[in-house]
Amino acid sequence: MSDYIVRATAANSQVRAFAAVTTETVETARKAHNTSPVATAALGRLLTAGAMMGVMMKGDKDILTLQIQASGPLEGITVTADSQGRVKGYVGNPEVIIPANDKGKLDVASAVGIGILNVIKDMGLKEPYSGQVVLQTSEIAEDLTYYFAVSEQVPSAVGLGVLMNKDNTVQQAGGFIVQVMPFAEEETIAKLEENVQKIQSVTTLLEQGHTAESLLEAVLDGFDIEFTDKVPTEFYCNCSKERVEKALISIGRKDLNEMIQEGKEVELNCHFCNTNYVFSVEELKEILRKCR
Repeated sequence: MSDYIVRATAANSQVRAFAAVTTETVETARKAHNTSPVATAALGRLLTAGAMMGVMMKGDKDILTLQIQASGPLEGITVTADSQGRVKGYVGNPEVIIPANDKGKLDVASAVGIGILNVIKDMGLKEPYSGQVVLQTSEIAEDLTYYFAVSEQVPSAVGLGVLMNKDNTVQQAGGFIVQVMPFAEEETIAKLEENVQKIQSVTTLLEQGHTAESLLEAVLDGFDIEFTDKVPTEFYCNCSKERVEKALISIGRKDLNEMIQEGKEVELNCHFCNTNYVFSVEELKEILRKCR
């Protein structure tokens, strides 16, 4: 089945929860950017989180941006998502290769390095909402857990996982975000904490054949769960030659003239999906005519 996100409530709405299966989404990103295994794992985790956090927003035009700026060889990660489950993203250095960590796993923390996580929500207001936290572990899930607690004052548990095949394609990807509402009883919080402690890694659960629904059933074991929504999710970039042309118009007549004088075609690249757009000298002249 294609990738999707489920939304649920539990314990008489004291808990809200999201879970996602994002295997195809992360594989699409891997192919687009030709990422190394550790870069795929890092980008895949943030894409999965972005997809779930995107559907938390209510407006059709709301846009979420997650940005990790850090010192590691990955050179940062940027992900954007909308409220319809569409997500896209890229890493600074897709080819990064580093040794496995002491557990023999992909060392996402060392690839990411020390730095900050920015969360920007553009909800059509005068100013976008912006929150920033220092990375706690650089493993991404724990950093988002910390972000929710500090910036949004919402106690949360975040689990994210990407499992690679031997041929470096994506075998499994997914995750969950579970949040406690302000009116939650101590007993509910304690039970939830106990459940989260028992959870094996998300990749282990996905490998065992868990769906998004059964991921949440594992995290919310012992609670009455009500699944309220199911949303398809995908790696989707809205770039096009027309949009890139608008960007060229915005650089102004002087710079466009210089490009035309050079007499060579110009190639522009979309960071998010790695698509190249080529403009011939004749096309550049046509764009110049549209400039005021």
